[in-house]
Amino acid sequence: MDFMEKIIERAKADKKTIVLPEGTDKRVVTAAAEVLKQGIANVILLGNKKEIKAVAEGLDLTGAKIIDPANTPLHDDYAKTFYEMRKAKGMTPEKADEMMRDATYFGVMMVKKGAADGMVSGACHSTADTLRPALQIVRTAPDSKLVSGFFLISVPNCEYGENGTFVFADCGLNINPNADELSEIAIASAKSFKALVGAEPKVAMLSFSSYGSGKDALVDKVVEATKLAKEKAPDLLLDGELQADAALVPSVGASKAPGSKVAGHANVLVFPDLNVGNICYKLVERLAKANAYGPILQGIAKPVNDLSRGCKAEDIVGVIAITAVQAQNN
Repeated sequence: MDFMEKIIERAKADKKTIVLPEGTDKRVVTAAAEVLKQGIANVILLGNKKEIKAVAEGLDLTGAKIIDPANTPLHDDYAKTFYEMRKAKGMTPEKADEMMRDATYFGVMMVKKGAADGMVSGACHSTADTLRPALQIVRTAPDSKLVSGFFLISVPNCEYGENGTFVFADCGLNINPNADELSEIAIASAKSFKALVGAEPKVAMLSFSSYGSGKDALVDKVVEATKLAKEKAPDLLLDGELQADAALVPSVGASKAPGSKVAGHANVLVFPDLNVGNICYKLVERLAKANAYGPILQGIAKPVNDLSRGCKAEDIVGVIAITAVQAQNN
């Protein structure tokens, strides 16, 4: 049983309700039908009912709840709640009413109110469009300093990582984290790996240098982040700075970072900035024919997850299942 099969089995064991704001996107509706067919989660689709049914022609959405944010008894209550939450920041009742007609804002409010356990969006919206309402409404988790995004990467026929399964972070959110932020991303990513994959995280802080082989301010940031992460989480298997081959390949790790318990065995890869992380996950996805699920957001109080706009329906099914498992853990 591969990683995603295990996630789906866990999701089925304690079925959660996931809201999908992009109810008129064919990929989202196709994924919703598959999720319902497999019994992975209960599904709420947001949007105009006639438009959703037109897009869903030929698909079985039996069991799905379809809600039009502009035409539901929930609207007024949600708008009032949003106004009360944001009035100190200049929100007006009229503006709150308008914003609760936006499916993404409405979907996040459903999660806030407990009408849904999690939300998945981003097939046709930017990460900012998903993150902004999440931060305004459900906000950050009490123990979190930073919201970051990771991808769960599953590489077929791969001898590295956890049977080819990895967390790549941050690949979708923080553009140029400083050393402290990078250390927070590393610790959060380790927790996410443990919660979702169920194996011990081995975290590699990646760089173009291994153990001082390169000299530059870019390397210094990763060295400092490694030091901070070890101070904050001394029991975590974490090491750096490591080149990618030293992190993954046992023989290279033994050569470039002798004595390291992580080198050659890493399953959580922490990238120094968004340039590197985003490029790497897309290359692995396309060249290695890997499944890339995410970006999964960590550090938010309730599960709200993003999608790549290049995602396929099967990717959306995977993110829905992951979101459901996050909701179980939450």
